Amino acid sequence: MLDIPSPLRVDVETLLAAQSYQADMGVCDAIEQYAPVGKPEAMTTPRLPKVAGIDSPPGQVPPPAHTVAPVPAAPAVPCAPSAPAAPGAVIQDRLAGWVSDLTTLHELTERLARTAALEDALHELLRAGATLVGARRGLVVLEPGDGRGPDTTVGLGLSRPDLGHIETVPRGATSYGRILDGLSTDPEARADLLSEDGLDPRHREVAARLGYAASYALPLATEAAGRLGAAVWLYDEPAEPGERRRHLIGLYAAYATEHLARLLELERTRAWSGTIAEELLPSRLPRVADVQLAVRHRTGPRGGGDWYDALPLPEGALGLAVGSVTGSGASAVAAMGRLRASLRAYAVMEGEDPVAVLSDLELLLRLTEPARSATALFAYCEPAQRKIVLAGAGHTPPLVIGERRTEFAETTLSAPLGMLACWEAPSVEIAPEPGETVLLYTDGLLRRTGDAMDRAFARLHAAAASIPKGIREDPGAIADHILGAMLPDGLDTADSDEDVVLLAARFA
Repeated sequence: MLDIPSPLRVDVETLLAAQSYQADMGVCDAIEQYAPVGKPEAMTTPRLPKVAGIDSPPGQVPPPAHTVAPVPAAPAVPCAPSAPAAPGAVIQDRLAGWVSDLTTLHELTERLARTAALEDALHELLRAGATLVGARRGLVVLEPGDGRGPDTTVGLGLSRPDLGHIETVPRGATSYGRILDGLSTDPEARADLLSEDGLDPRHREVAARLGYAASYALPLATEAAGRLGAAVWLYDEPAEPGERRRHLIGLYAAYATEHLARLLELERTRAWSGTIAEELLPSRLPRVADVQLAVRHRTGPRGGGDWYDALPLPEGALGLAVGSVTGSGASAVAAMGRLRASLRAYAVMEGEDPVAVLSDLELLLRLTEPARSATALFAYCEPAQRKIVLAGAGHTPPLVIGERRTEFAETTLSAPLGMLACWEAPSVEIAPEPGETVLLYTDGLLRRTGDAMDRAFARLHAAAASIPKGIREDPGAIADHILGAMLPDGLDTADSDEDVVLLAARFA
């Protein structure tokens, strides 16, 4: 049995009742509605009609199927009256056409269902819609009616300058503009734009420049989400989709709009989570004498718990911290914000003793987040003396980068916070030379590479050792170089469950 998504199922009995058959209809008149002209009489097995090139190569759409001023067909060969067909053959042929149409819709909705990103779904909607209505180009405008965004325009066969030209046409003069402004709620076919009386002059100019002569527009709206946007497909010549094609694109658009509504809500949730996570981190790094600071932060799509901090302390000192909370999503972001705020308070009170700072943080974590653990590293810096005292709790060791050395600081082995009944580890002291940079980072930098941890550490060391001499005085350029070397080809911005933090401090 054909597996068809629920929005596309058809009651065959209703179909049979709707498709009434006139017993006295001539056989030729009945068959010509679906069968090609000149079909041999000996061919009794019905041929399944194809819908607008579903067998076309991926990414391509067929030439427009014109319904305005069609090319005259060759005259049909009259059927011999002595060759009557069985009455059920016509109904069988019509049913075969419906099965072919539903199979097409099933394949197109399957492709759409596999899209997980909003922009990918918009592109797939345009490609499938062009296939169903027989157009070559189109655009979809996403403009949710609730005003919460995101607003975007995606084109098919149209470059960004082409879309810019179309957007210069007054909205009230375009089909999609009337839909977006609430002036129209039904599909709108404009079969011959350039011959329309009263066509807006700017619309006429843009249509002539881009070479389209007709359009077919559909609203994208759901009962629950309201209006999401509008899609419009453009024909190179005067044309409009027939009734059959309009029915198919209507079914597909109803399913696609529900899918877009789900992806839209997911996109908003991701953006909200990312915004909250960023707001819980420092809005800017402090300016402290004898040290330059730079940070790079990449957040996963679900929002993670990696964080950093840099805060001025009494007597010209500086506190640097990085950490990571287990888990992801809103709960991890909230826990990260609480830990960072608590560490700032402990650093102000007893920052000269990093072990005491992390001990207090561990106690707080056990009392307030008993089911969660975290790694952290806190460094108390005296830039004028180029002296750093630090302690780590299950965190990756700092990396000291200079002209004469590139080495990991030898921190003591310790457990993450919340893993033991009482955390404690000795502090260590490092003394960076003038011009050296100390890099603090989270393990997401290593894990995003996909390598085993020992190989990832080796890659990090090699990336730091290969920093060009011309950028060693800029901590931001150093962080960018390491990020690009460790995560090339867009891996630093790709979707990942691992957050990444790099905090670089260059000492004068």
